[in-house]
Amino acid sequence: MVNYKKLWVLLAQKGLSKAQLRKEADISSATLTKLNKNEIVALTVLVKICKTLDCDFGDIVEVV
Repeated sequence: MVNYKKLWVLLAQKGLSKAQLRKEADISSATLTKLNKNEIVALTVLVKICKTLDCDFGDIVEVV
């Protein structure tokens, strides 16, 4: 199981909304829903998010 709590905290620290992340990282609304539900998403999605937020995987996702 994965947890994206770190992603939401990082977004808040950077002053970005989930909608802004979706647009800037070019991810679908379905993918954003998966992230909200702590479901597994493709590695390519995580790469897009990391590039957008200038961070690493460990900064946005935790394996629990």
